[in-house]
Amino acid sequence: MTQKPATYADLEALPPDKIGELIGGVLYASPRPVMAHGWAASKLHGELYGPFDRGGGGGPGGWHFVFEPELHLGDDVLVPDLAGWRRERMPDVPPGVGVKVAPDWLCEVLSPSTASLDRDRKLTVYAREGVRHVWLVDPRLRTLEVFRLEGSHYVPLGIHTGGATVRAEPFEVLALELRVLWRN
Repeated sequence: MTQKPATYADLEALPPDKIGELIGGVLYASPRPVMAHGWAASKLHGELYGPFDRGGGGGPGGWHFVFEPELHLGDDVLVPDLAGWRRERMPDVPPGVGVKVAPDWLCEVLSPSTASLDRDRKLTVYAREGVRHVWLVDPRLRTLEVFRLEGSHYVPLGIHTGGATVRAEPFEVLALELRVLWRN
């Protein structure tokens, strides 16, 4: 017997303590992240928002950042932890729940329950949709992995660890101190 593909209605029927995503007709339900996960995402947003969204502190501006946007990419619905769009590609954040414009950059904060999904199926969709840069942050291992899309695949640009200060695409004008991402 063939199983019918999951639908958006299946995603909407999930309890509020789950984050749902549809990839290739399969519903993935993940638990809400632990505090270290949210800490890393919110601190990273704080570091990027001033110089790249507002243009403060001598930064270039020109970006929109959104926490956990619901991306409607083809038939897939994905929810990265943080995503950014260059304003020339998406001048305004659209109203409503989902956005159909693929981000220019996104970050997945890895957790034990989602790491394999983030690294495999989701990266495949992001590459297909042309997301130019992906960062994977692991609060347990205290790592930042940086990837750039070349052709149809991601090329690793570096793995940064601990308290290093890094300059990572596409935000290389910022000296990002990784120590601010880690909960002590």
